[in-house]
Amino acid sequence: MKALRNINARSLQDAVNAAQQARSEGQSVFFSGGGTDLLQQIKDGTVDADVIINLRNVEGADQVSSVAAEIVIGGLITLEQLSANATIADSLTVLAEAAASVATPQIRNVGTLAGNVAQRPWCWYYRNGFHCFKAGGSQCFSVVGENQQHAIFGGGPSFLVHPSDTAPALVALNARFVVAGPNGERTLSAEEFFLRPRQNPERENSLAADELLAGVRIPAPSVNTVSTYYKVMDRAAWTHAEISVAAVLELDGKQVQRASIALGGVATIPWRLSAVEGLLAGKQITADLAREAGALAVADAQALSKNGYKIPMTSAAVERTLLSLAPV
Repeated sequence: MKALRNINARSLQDAVNAAQQARSEGQSVFFSGGGTDLLQQIKDGTVDADVIINLRNVEGADQVSSVAAEIVIGGLITLEQLSANATIADSLTVLAEAAASVATPQIRNVGTLAGNVAQRPWCWYYRNGFHCFKAGGSQCFSVVGENQQHAIFGGGPSFLVHPSDTAPALVALNARFVVAGPNGERTLSAEEFFLRPRQNPERENSLAADELLAGVRIPAPSVNTVSTYYKVMDRAAWTHAEISVAAVLELDGKQVQRASIALGGVATIPWRLSAVEGLLAGKQITADLAREAGALAVADAQALSKNGYKIPMTSAAVERTLLSLAPV
């Protein structure tokens, strides 16, 4: 591994300025909060970095606060802090549960919300040095290769799944993403922040090289809102989702006023189930309705040669998640 230059940023703007300066000198720059994924990629050779800008010394960028009708969460909050925060656990249960499901306790104590959202895909072709779309190449090897864990939604020309657990929860919560850059901060919707391969096959989000995810802003939920995160893995713990469901329901008694549901582990971006949300609105969740919602959730799914199992698994996961939130 080649020598790297480390810069300890004092603030997010300091980090952005340092990135601009390094890039003007022709150097490749990466930001590091927890660094759990970035450092592994550098060791594996999938990332060629000259400068690492360390964000761990930035004060105040890991806070949770209530501002007007929003809950504001700093991007440098660790996943462990996120899952244990009383405000998050009480008001944004789906996000606390998603954070608690990530990897190992050791990683959750270091890894950050921003890092989890912006991590790169874990496809074995990309991670093992194949010159695929994600590495600047001109093909996706999974199309005719090993695609058991690849996308059934939103694929083409690349079929990698978005690896984040917290991202589907944030999408279901209608979060807005606060991005810090050379011109200050800007706020993006999920549709603006996450990129499908057809928009840019090399990237999963719209962050520029001198921008970083500073945090998220989430509308404060009403008191009659319930939410949960359901995750299916290929082993008991400590791995990425085969399929996950982030569900947020606003209830009026036993009736669903509004639903917001996003999938993880099955699409190139956190996948919003708009049709299912429309189906649920104004209805009481019953076993029959949950089953219908599960079927509708996969109506547009397209399996590759070896990942067809994800279709019935996704349908069942949506059905189970909705039943778990149904008022008794």
